[in-house]
Amino acid sequence: MNNGFKEAPIKAEKSKPGYLGHRERLRQRFVSGGADALPDYELLELVLFRSLPRRDTKPIAKALIEKFGSFAEVISATPERLTEVKGIGDSVVIDLKLVQAAALRLSKGSVLKKTALHSWSQLIDYCRASMAYKNTEQFRILFLDKKNYLMADEVQGEGTVDHTPVYTREVIKRALELSASSIILVHNHPSGDVTPSHADIEMTNKIIEAAEKLNIVVHDHIIVGRDGHASFRGLKLI
Repeated sequence: MNNGFKEAPIKAEKSKPGYLGHRERLRQRFVSGGADALPDYELLELVLFRSLPRRDTKPIAKALIEKFGSFAEVISATPERLTEVKGIGDSVVIDLKLVQAAALRLSKGSVLKKTALHSWSQLIDYCRASMAYKNTEQFRILFLDKKNYLMADEVQGEGTVDHTPVYTREVIKRALELSASSIILVHNHPSGDVTPSHADIEMTNKIIEAAEKLNIVVHDHIIVGRDGHASFRGLKLI
């Protein structure tokens, strides 16, 4: 029966992108099991959800892991290298570097709460997070007070892939300026091999010799790499 009114056409329900269900399942796995329940690429996906709300982030996350190797290496990569991956723009880079900054702040905070010598594992974690994934060598010094609390953490020099110039006089001068009672030397080996070189050993001995004359203790020299670290004291080189 036609009463003169036209029936409104039935609108087809717009289908939702398939990745939305995947996102919710991933969130629930994180909520229930934490980060340990997720492989690196899925944890990276969770970070990318906020940067790329209308994109399927799974292939981008996998591409980042394939290029850099791990979650830690992705967030530690330079902005220039990150943007080499298709789909990575400025907003993604900013979010990834924010995650890195938060991780470093948290790691450093755990060291500040205790004396450096009583929070050694946290100290190593902080040093590795700060330097292990860099593509060039970096030399830093941790300055400690008389109770071995961290007073300052300063990068003293950056160099090439296999060398950083270190000047004994500058190291000692800075320790005196801060009235530090002791120091810990730290540098990275971008190659991943944390074996101390002859130059590393010679440089360390020069700093120890100069520091002793001014009653400044060199507790250790730590070399960090992507897969571990080496301690001069542990190797009986100090």
